[in-house]
Amino acid sequence: MMNRHPAAPRIDGLDTLRACAIVLVLMSHYSVVVSHKATFGFLTEMGWMGVDLFFVLSGYLIGNQILAPLARGASFSLPTFFARRLLRTVPNYLVVLALYLLLPSQLGGSQTAPLWRFLTFTQNIGLHFGETFSHSWSLCVEEQFYVILPLAAVLLASRRHALRWGWLALAGAIAAGMVVRGWAWMAHGQNAISNVDFAVHVYYSSFARFDELLPGVAIAMLKNFHGGLYDAILRRGNALLLGGLAALAIMVYLFLNYYQIDDYGFTFSMMTFGYPLLAASFAVLTLAALSPNSLLHRVRIPGAEQLALWSYALYLAHKPIFKLVLEPLGRWQVDTDGPVGIALVMAAAVLVGWLLYRVVETPFMRARARWFPVAAGSGANVRQDQAGQQRVA
Repeated sequence: MMNRHPAAPRIDGLDTLRACAIVLVLMSHYSVVVSHKATFGFLTEMGWMGVDLFFVLSGYLIGNQILAPLARGASFSLPTFFARRLLRTVPNYLVVLALYLLLPSQLGGSQTAPLWRFLTFTQNIGLHFGETFSHSWSLCVEEQFYVILPLAAVLLASRRHALRWGWLALAGAIAAGMVVRGWAWMAHGQNAISNVDFAVHVYYSSFARFDELLPGVAIAMLKNFHGGLYDAILRRGNALLLGGLAALAIMVYLFLNYYQIDDYGFTFSMMTFGYPLLAASFAVLTLAALSPNSLLHRVRIPGAEQLALWSYALYLAHKPIFKLVLEPLGRWQVDTDGPVGIALVMAAAVLVGWLLYRVVETPFMRARARWFPVAAGSGANVRQDQAGQQRVA
């Protein structure tokens, strides 16, 4: 099948960041599900930040797809956008959800949300740590974001001074996220806020986490509406890389040492301002990844593209696979704290993630390319796979 438009090359820097994000998540959840200790040292403790990196990357990629045609004055089809997003996210998700429902004794958590909540991507509302398929909370936040962002963009585009309103809305939404988290700290015991309240009102809450997607949207706005400034920023690629790494190092230190303090609890300043500052550091690294002048953009890490391509499937599948391999490894007396056990568990997760990508995701992506081909200049990250089919990140 011939493409309607020539494919653009993948951006290696974005693949590297996405690969780093999934590796961080795997290390974090290995501690939660398998070892119950910091198997990978401080990387285990900061592994949850991989989701925040995914949020920033999603904000940029989806924001770019929406804003690129609007910036050109071209038509933007909401039905086509929603159809493309559903074909991208739902098939893998339903397969993994079915696995949880078919194996409740092996995979069930402390509580399981009703099926309709999973099917409407609302199970993150009121979610507690340890519930069934809890890591799908981030998909809920993103799916809700995919509904709100294009509607807001189309609405604002119809107004006078649309760009000014867009930046005001973006800044207001980031401020709103900080207000929600600050209110949660004040309303639920202040420094004594419990892990239960933290899970429900902060960590899993759409209202408290959606603002981390917005720095990525800000990059898309710069690219499409302030091209001169965007190009000037990208010319400083290695400065962006060093600045992003320095900012990330500071945020990691602050989160590890000042977010939750023994005999005190969660701190107001880090709970309120920490998440957007962390997302901002990832946004600077995303700019570095987009800059042709930076090492992050120019250096291709072996395996990063594959991990990036498989990352969505791997994210969904890794926790149930971690749980399912524990029993046979225990029978075989494999030490899951040792290098062999860690390698076996991780390899099983990557293998199943790859199978899900090949068997489920790839056919639906090819069908999507046939049914809803991407328009020229849409801002999507397009590549050619070996079968010559159109693929969009």
